[in-house]
Amino acid sequence: CTMPFSSCNVPTFVLCLLLLSFRPTSAFALVPPRPSNCIPTSTSSSPAGSTDYDGNALTGKTKQPTPTLTNIRNVRDTRWRLRAQSGQSQLNEQSGDENALLDEELLDEQEPSGQDVRGGGSELVSVSPFDSFLPRGDKLDSYIVKISLPAILNFAINPLIGAVDLFFVGRMGNALALAGQSAANQVFTSSFWIISFLPSVTTPLVAKYYANKQIDEAQDTICQALILGGILGVLGTYFLLGHSDFALRSVLPANSPALKYARPYLKIRALAFIPSLFSTVGFSAFRGCMDTVTPLKISGFANAFNGVLDPLMIFKYGWGVSGAAIATVVSEFISAISYFVLLSKSGLVKISKLFALPSFTVLKPLLAGGAAVQLRAVALNIVFLAVTRATQTLDNTGTAAAAHAIAIQVFNVGGIFLLALSTVAAFLVPSTIVKEGKVEAKRTVNRLMGWGLVLGGVLGALQLLLLPFIGIFTPLKEVQTAARAPSIIASVLQTINGLVFIGEGVMQGTGDFFILAVSNIIAGAGMLVALKYFTMWWGLTGVWLSFGIFNGLRLSGVLLHQFRIGSLANRNLNKVER
Repeated sequence: CTMPFSSCNVPTFVLCLLLLSFRPTSAFALVPPRPSNCIPTSTSSSPAGSTDYDGNALTGKTKQPTPTLTNIRNVRDTRWRLRAQSGQSQLNEQSGDENALLDEELLDEQEPSGQDVRGGGSELVSVSPFDSFLPRGDKLDSYIVKISLPAILNFAINPLIGAVDLFFVGRMGNALALAGQSAANQVFTSSFWIISFLPSVTTPLVAKYYANKQIDEAQDTICQALILGGILGVLGTYFLLGHSDFALRSVLPANSPALKYARPYLKIRALAFIPSLFSTVGFSAFRGCMDTVTPLKISGFANAFNGVLDPLMIFKYGWGVSGAAIATVVSEFISAISYFVLLSKSGLVKISKLFALPSFTVLKPLLAGGAAVQLRAVALNIVFLAVTRATQTLDNTGTAAAAHAIAIQVFNVGGIFLLALSTVAAFLVPSTIVKEGKVEAKRTVNRLMGWGLVLGGVLGALQLLLLPFIGIFTPLKEVQTAARAPSIIASVLQTINGLVFIGEGVMQGTGDFFILAVSNIIAGAGMLVALKYFTMWWGLTGVWLSFGIFNGLRLSGVLLHQFRIGSLANRNLNKVER
């Protein structure tokens, strides 16, 4: 009960305990509401003749306990009971926003000048890393599953379509064609993600504005992101069309026989740069609005064409690897048009704003976060390009490169679940901070990390079980044999990926882009050193062992962020925003 033990008789106290054991709200009716002079305050002056709640006389100055976040919450609950009795509210219908408002009222009443109540006092806010860690089938798990399933399916489409491309190119029975397509695809992907920092920054910004019901600000962010996407898309297309040989030299030697297949694929694929950027902005906009279903429908609709066109372009019309690139470009244009139409219908995009001069106020958070994301993208793609080049130079037959392409594809298909959860963290965390505060956001982060660990272990085990079916990607026995060891290592690394992907999604959600960039730069440098020596010692297996160094260093960055330097680390939870 809310009053001191000395202010009630023993029978009443026992009855209160019994009622609380069976129906806690029933006991509140028997307990007189605590007078306002019982709300904890700082040192205050008591007028002559005043009494405390026990009837004892108060004289002069009385030292009251320093207010902490815990006793503020207790007083908030008391105020809710008072309002419930007066008919202003229902005790069991407290929303997060109303709680936050009450907290602010109480802080204004109680906080001494110059004192940080939330960070000071005798009791600090702290959330154990194991608090709400493992999935347990509660409401939070249900919500995570609800918004994650469409995201997982959406992320599954692109790697699966890539697997379809790999499958049909592999059916050509030409290891060089497979190696060339894989190398060109890596160049396009690296170029795209070096330029495309927009999704990582747009999603948490839109999520924050949408949670605060600031629809105009969300609309401005999306429109400015589309304008930037168009500018960057033109630059990317020009670079890949006009300097394709220069770009391919980052992964292929100048005299590589795979250039014959890689060059036409890359030039055709370059035409997809602009629509691909528009699609990623549209995808991030819907995610920020907590809508993961619409992107799934668009991706499924667009990429279905890719699956249908691949065999037609590659075999029926005899265009080979170039036919696979044409099918991909068509699917990207369909996706971009679909996103634009649905964003316009939903009111998230206005045509007039797309032709307005860019606003520095709106561009500033995009550019500030984008600079850090750009550094991270450069670091990651230098690593990926180095890996691709290393595999291309292991032999002149293309066997090692083809085996690596299969292993990385299996790795990506397994990682789509973890990548989807990472994107969910990027918009769920900022939304939770706005609606429920940092403490609940920290518990949400713990649960997401738990999901990452469990799913990573399950996916790794599943990939090991599916290892005997690796032959579906190519009929060449030497390629199948070379791909076995890398595929086993990839399966083991999925457990680490579970924590890494979700942790880096949390960094994006909290806006800690610079920390994320530094972490990935250090990890990339470590991998480049490992790649140099491991490849000399163990060949293709050494390439994949260097991935273990890379992900291990990234995991260290995630743990440092969550426990020490991140905005949701316990030491920073006490700096709750006013």
